[in-house]
Order: sequence, then structure tokens, then C-alpha cells
Amino acid sequence: MEYDEDKVDEMILALLHLTTFKDGMGMRAWKGHHWSAMERLYKRGYISDPQSKAKSVRMTEAGVQRAQELFEQHFVRKV
Repeated sequence: MEYDEDKVDEMILALLHLTTFKDGMGMRAWKGHHWSAMERLYKRGYISDPQSKAKSVRMTEAGVQRAQELFEQHFVRKV
């Protein structure tokens, strides 16, 4: 099955917004998503390298901002 990787990456980045939490050094998100998509988000500069033993990734400032924008665009109800 072929699919649009850019759309998948957008949805995963938006969903990372749901699992974002603050630690002592910035924002992190749990990394339980498709590995190929996580690697693409890393290459785009939104997250730290997902290939570590940590169960979460560090979100870059651009990643935090874009994740919030995408979450609001796709999942927030407009009243």
C-alpha cells in the first residue's frame, strides 16, 4: 500500500503534542510511533535522534510549535 508520508508525518507530529511534557532541559514527547516517521521528523529538525534507549525524544522549539499548530488544525473543534 502506498501512502503520503508527509501526511503521516504531520499526524504523528500533531499526536506528539498530546504526549509532550517538560523536563529540566526542555520539552520531550513519548516516542511510541512508527520508526520511519520518527526518523523523518528527526531529519526535518523537529525532534532529537529517536535511535536512543530513552523512551522519549526531545522536541526542538520548531517541533513544539509545529506540533501544536498541527494538533489545533486537525483535532481542535471549532465552535
